[in-house]
Amino acid sequence: MTSASILVVDDELGIRSTIQDILADEGYRVSTAADAKEARIRYEDDAPDLVLLDIWMPDTDGISLLKEWSEGEGLQCPVVVISGHGTVETAVEATRLGAVDFIEKPLSLEQLLSTVKMALVQQPVPPVTDTVAGISLVQVEAPQGKSPAIRATREQAREIAVQRVSVLITGESGCGRDLFARYIHSISSRAAGPFIQISAASLTGSNAVEQLVGFSSGTEKESGLLGLAKGGTLFISELQELGAHAQSLLVSIVEQGGYTRPGKASPEPADVRIMASVQRTGGAGLRADLLSAMSVLQLSVPPLRDYAEDIPDLLRYYVNDLVSGESLNYRRFSVAAQNRLRNYPWPGNLRELKNLLRKLLISGSDAEVGLVELEASLEPAIDGAEPLVRQDVLALPMREAREHFERAYLTQQLALCGGKVGKLAGRVGMERTHLYRKLRALKIDFGQSSIDD
Repeated sequence: MTSASILVVDDELGIRSTIQDILADEGYRVSTAADAKEARIRYEDDAPDLVLLDIWMPDTDGISLLKEWSEGEGLQCPVVVISGHGTVETAVEATRLGAVDFIEKPLSLEQLLSTVKMALVQQPVPPVTDTVAGISLVQVEAPQGKSPAIRATREQAREIAVQRVSVLITGESGCGRDLFARYIHSISSRAAGPFIQISAASLTGSNAVEQLVGFSSGTEKESGLLGLAKGGTLFISELQELGAHAQSLLVSIVEQGGYTRPGKASPEPADVRIMASVQRTGGAGLRADLLSAMSVLQLSVPPLRDYAEDIPDLLRYYVNDLVSGESLNYRRFSVAAQNRLRNYPWPGNLRELKNLLRKLLISGSDAEVGLVELEASLEPAIDGAEPLVRQDVLALPMREAREHFERAYLTQQLALCGGKVGKLAGRVGMERTHLYRKLRALKIDFGQSSIDD
C-alpha cells in the first residue's frame, strides 16, 4: 500500500529537516518547501495528501497562501497550520479558510504524529454559511481556549470525529455544545456534507415524524431532516425535549441505521451521523433506550468557570467577531474589567459572555470598558446575593472587605452547587466541617443540607 505524502512548508531549515525525518521514519513520503513560491510548485506537482503549513514566512505568510489555495480551485487536501506565535484570531482565520487543525511550536513528537494521523482522514471543506427553512447549515468555528480543560475537550472531540457512531454531548446550557458538534463534523469524514441543527422542542408536534423522515404520497415527495442531512450530520439540541413518538422513531433509526418514510413500504438507509445535546444524561423525559443508543460516544463540555483563565483571549475573539459580523464599535477591556470577568461565576456560560459583550459594545461610547461600567452590566447576583465585587469595597477595612467577598463568593458558589454543601466543599477546596462553620459565621443560609450531600 502506498504511504501518504506530506508537504512541509516552513522557512526554518532545522524545523523542516526535523519534521521530515520524523515523518519519514513513520513511513510517510515527505517533501518540503522553504517559502510560498516553492510551496506553490510542490502543491501542484506533488499533489500531497496533507500540508503542514507554517504561518510566518518571508515572502507570503501561511494564512495568505491558505486563502489563495482555498479561494482558487479549493483545497485539494487537508491543511494543518503551524505557528510559533499563535493567537486565537489566527487559529480562527485558518479554520475559516479550511484548515483542519492549528498547532503551536514547539511541537512534541506525540502531538505531531497524532495531528498528522487525524488530519489524513479528513476531507478539505470550504466554509459554508446558509439557512434553509430555519435549519442551520453553519460555518465551521473551532472551539476557543488554551486552558487544559478546553485542550482536553478538543482532543477528545478529535478522537470522536474519526468514529462513525452517534454522539451525545453533555454540558450546561450555553456552554458551547453546538460549537463542539460543528467542530466534530468539520474534522470528520462527513465534513463535505451538510451540518443541520434543529431544536428538539420543534419536533414535539404530531408532524414530528414527517419532519424527521419526510413523506411520499403519489407523485409528491418531501425530504425530512434526515434527507437534508444526507452525507453529513444531523444535530438535535436538548434531546430531552423531543416528543415521545419522535424519540421512539429516533431509537429505531440509530439502532437499525434506517427508516421507513410515510407512504412507502420499503425502508431507506439513513446516510447521516446523528449527534445530540443534553444538559445531563439523567434528564426527565428522555427514554432510557434512546439515551443508551445515543451515548455510545459521549463528550462532556466544561462550563466557562472551569476555564476562566481563557477569558482575556475569549474577550478578544468575541469582540472582534461582533465588530466584523455585526458592525459594532470596537472597545477594549481594562485589566480590572478582565480580572473581574475571570472571577465571575458565569451561570450562563459562553452565551452569557457573548450577550454581555454585545450589550457593552452597543451601549458604550468610551474606547475602554472599565470596572464600573462592567459591574453595572453584569447580571444580578444569583438568588439576590450581593455582587461579588462592590464598588466601595476599597473603602472598607480589610476584615470587612474580606467578609464581603467570602459571603458573596460562597453564596454564589453554593447556588451553583444546587445548595449541596458537600459538593461546595469539593468545589472551593475546604474541609466540610470548617466550611459549615464558615457558612454559619457569615450567616449564609444553607438550608437542611445533609452531611452526605
